[in-house]
Amino acid sequence: MQEPEEKKIALELLETEQAYVNRLHLLDQVFYTELMKEAKNGKTVPEEVVKMIFSNISSIYQFHAKFFLPELQKRMEDWTCNPRIGDVIQKLAPFLKMYGEYIKNFNRAVELINVWSEKSPPFQELIADIQKRKVCANLTLQHHMLEPVQRIPRYELLLKDYVQKLPPKSPDRDDAEKALEMIFMVAKYSNASIAEMERLQNLWAVYQRLGLEDDIVDPSNELIKEGPIQKISIRNNSTSEKYLFLFNNMLLYCVPKVIQVGAEFQVHLRIDVDGMKVRELNDTQFPHTFLVSGKQRTLELQAR
Repeated sequence: MQEPEEKKIALELLETEQAYVNRLHLLDQVFYTELMKEAKNGKTVPEEVVKMIFSNISSIYQFHAKFFLPELQKRMEDWTCNPRIGDVIQKLAPFLKMYGEYIKNFNRAVELINVWSEKSPPFQELIADIQKRKVCANLTLQHHMLEPVQRIPRYELLLKDYVQKLPPKSPDRDDAEKALEMIFMVAKYSNASIAEMERLQNLWAVYQRLGLEDDIVDPSNELIKEGPIQKISIRNNSTSEKYLFLFNNMLLYCVPKVIQVGAEFQVHLRIDVDGMKVRELNDTQFPHTFLVSGKQRTLELQAR
């Protein structure tokens, strides 16, 4: 007799989970443990750096090795009398939020490996030595570290497939559908964590270009658009190069600094979006011009 399709997928989930736990063991019990041991002896890099590279990999490893994998194994052994995995995955789903921290930290971790490999030859040698072992299968530390980042999308795909293949009256249908919904929410959560991290990094880079002025630095701001602009001087009928940053709550009118040490721009004027008016002008001498007026001042500007 041929195995039912849903059982094949449940078995694939178990097999990939076993391989995944081996990969987590390698990251936590081999790379992290050995690098930490050398860091404690003061031979390679500061302990803090090793901790930052591996983030919360130990918690992730413990969870999969001690809880999720044994639960799945038990289920597959009892499959003939109890063909279901949906309830086990429902128990797993909330814990997958732990991945948010690991995923958010991933790019920084890879950067730290590269930076410290250049700074500390013993650190690089130890990593190279571990990578030569059979268990690494000729793959780099960075490659192995990518595995947890890809695991949640993998669960989502397998479970989606599992739900589709379940017979309509399967005792696992309700649980499996609920589990899929929960996994989908967790995937969304980790994607949102990455997006939020990127937004803050980009925002911080903009604040640095503006010289980190106290009244401007606010993590809740959103940069909408930035770019060069010409300021029209009606008095002497000329234009000069300026730069605008439009945030959700303010428009910053800036002057590019000639000597770019530290900040790239100097903020000349801040106009609050609340109460700001923008009006297009039909000026034949200066095309593409518009007026921006705030509570204190009005600017006549020309776009490219």
